[in-house]
Amino acid sequence: MSNTNGSIFEGCELLCPAGSRESLETALYFGADAVYVGGPIMQLRAENAGFDNKQLSDAINFVHSKNKIIYVTVNCFATNSEISQIGDYAKFLYEAGADGVIVSDLGTIAEIKSAAPELPVHISTQANIQNYKTAEVYYNMGAERVVLGREMTLDEIAELRAKTPKSLEIECFVHGAMCMSYSGRCLISSYLTGKSGNRGDCTQPCRWMYSIVEEKRPEQHFTVIEENGASAILSSHDLCCIDVLDEIARAGVISFKIEGRMKSPYYVATVTNAYRKRIDGTANLAELHNELECASHRPYSSGFYFGALKYDHSNDGLYRQSCKFIGIVLGKDSDNRYLIEMRNKFSVGDNLEILSPYTTGKSFTVESIIDANGNPRECAHIPREILSVYSPEELHEGDILRIRL
Repeated sequence: MSNTNGSIFEGCELLCPAGSRESLETALYFGADAVYVGGPIMQLRAENAGFDNKQLSDAINFVHSKNKIIYVTVNCFATNSEISQIGDYAKFLYEAGADGVIVSDLGTIAEIKSAAPELPVHISTQANIQNYKTAEVYYNMGAERVVLGREMTLDEIAELRAKTPKSLEIECFVHGAMCMSYSGRCLISSYLTGKSGNRGDCTQPCRWMYSIVEEKRPEQHFTVIEENGASAILSSHDLCCIDVLDEIARAGVISFKIEGRMKSPYYVATVTNAYRKRIDGTANLAELHNELECASHRPYSSGFYFGALKYDHSNDGLYRQSCKFIGIVLGKDSDNRYLIEMRNKFSVGDNLEILSPYTTGKSFTVESIIDANGNPRECAHIPREILSVYSPEELHEGDILRIRL
């Protein structure tokens, strides 16, 4: 683990999502100790958030070259047709060097332990572990780690920790979207759209706006409003535990998990960077709150850690963010000029903020933009175009540039 300052976070792991190779590399650059990825089967996310076997092998080798850890999600509840695939897949993951698999289905656990008994098994939050006895049962089945249900309080987690074997590791989510139902068990999307959240295809109908209709007056729709003009009555707040990370560690949690395999590399960079700095003590909470506002999110709350969900303002189900992703630093072009891969439009005169593991609160004004042919430009408007910009601030390969909205 990266933290060595002897704090409450000694030995804790920052575990970050990687739905693509770019997100994986971004997470490691911004301070993840470990990443979790999906493979070609049973990964509980849309297909475009998974790696094929070749990509998975390459990703495992890359992560290990950085002396970091990689886990693979195999956390769908298996259908009859999938059971026959699990044994060979487990052998492949073990031989490829995966550091563990995240599993929820009992039959899948049995198949993995039979085919690849040395492959570490972590029990997914989809298994909804809420008590120490359930955790102990999974431990006796060979699980090395449990990812607890998000509905547990800190007191309940501490009790579970005290009543389970010390060698059983505890992982909990600390940031990201939350289901309005038990994670992965909601059927609303399947019922309304034919796309099941239990198979990674959730259309998030809990975020939709709903109206009340009286049976005998179907033409009359009454909008449900809480505050500020709108409300998504089923939508949960996003989880944010930057303030209480130390309390979560004291409860016995050793792995802090960030949700978001469907999120962008910019989101992964922003959130990973904030939690890394929180763990290492290299930024104050006010700075970190400001950072977390820069990434797209719904209203934040601390989840169930202190009991019933407490909302500090109405939830309209909409995303908000204070910054826009502008580009990625590819390296140095010449003295104080840097190559940028542009992602969103920016112009000469814009003030760009620097998102970097090496600094906080730095920005610069764009004095000039030069394209690949050496021509000056007033604005950059072609996505993924490689451009050169002047910066009086030192930039590093992998840093991200953003603009305040």
